[in-house]
Amino acid sequence: MSPVGSKFAFLLLSELLLFNLGKSHQLIVNYYNETCPRAEHIIKQQVFSLYKKHGNSAISWIRNLFHDCMVKSCDASLLLEIKEEEGGTVSEMKSSRSFGIRNLKYVNQIKQLLENECPDTVSCADIMALAARDAIVLIGGLEMEMKTGRRDSRESYEGVVEEFIPNHNDSLSLVLSRFQDIGIDAQATVALLGAHSVGRVHCVNLVNRLYPTVDPTLDPDHGEYLKRRCPSPNPDPKAVLYARNDLETPMVLDNNYYKNVLGQKALLLVDQQLGFSPITLPYVQQMASNNTYFLAQFAMAVLLLSENAPLTDGGGEIRKDCRRVNK
Repeated sequence: MSPVGSKFAFLLLSELLLFNLGKSHQLIVNYYNETCPRAEHIIKQQVFSLYKKHGNSAISWIRNLFHDCMVKSCDASLLLEIKEEEGGTVSEMKSSRSFGIRNLKYVNQIKQLLENECPDTVSCADIMALAARDAIVLIGGLEMEMKTGRRDSRESYEGVVEEFIPNHNDSLSLVLSRFQDIGIDAQATVALLGAHSVGRVHCVNLVNRLYPTVDPTLDPDHGEYLKRRCPSPNPDPKAVLYARNDLETPMVLDNNYYKNVLGQKALLLVDQQLGFSPITLPYVQQMASNNTYFLAQFAMAVLLLSENAPLTDGGGEIRKDCRRVNK
């Protein structure tokens, strides 16, 4: 990145940190400095090690943070496995909105290392947030100072997941409204959706734009390519049939996503709508033309998301096992 670009990104991130000083008093940077000094190092080391073995794990960390933080709070409720016969509710993973979420097992692996280092100290919610932060750097994003001090939820919100997490076929106005409800404006929403620059989309989420006829808002040649990737209008959800979000840099977080939106090559309906709305189009154009600007906006949006209604000293707990509430 050029010196001018680095300065630009630094100023944007500084503005966000100043803005948040009055917003999230109970979360602070380096929360574990005294109680578990090596916590962030251990998390980063594990995220890097997993990335070397499984590059897709970096993308999983980002998606997992989104799904956890959008549902009421960044509180690791996504990880809970509460059995109905035990008087609880089922996991949020049972929701259709959680289709395709992977690699949650790694959170608990890191948790066990931290329990050995500093028992009953580091929350599963903070592990998820810090792992996403570190993963973003691995795929080309900016380094961030992320506040910590979150505590873990004692309950799963499986019954209300669909009220908080928008569907890829929802109208753009509904998607913007869902984000606005947690303090994320249109510009930050456009930036967060830039996460679709990396990874893939399962055919089951694509075929509505391909059959019986190709969506007219989709580039015809790209539509034919996608039909070759997804040859059936009724794909098996368990089959590994998918298309990459970005054919040029599929594992790099960059502004190709916005170029694809403008070129009518975005995969999901919600992505393509960004290019037609007068509310979001100016942001799409700006991010498409300036990768440095996009990366800075993405970093700010992730920090905002990571601070959604955290449980702090007055609520929740520090789980010993990320999958279960403490007994």
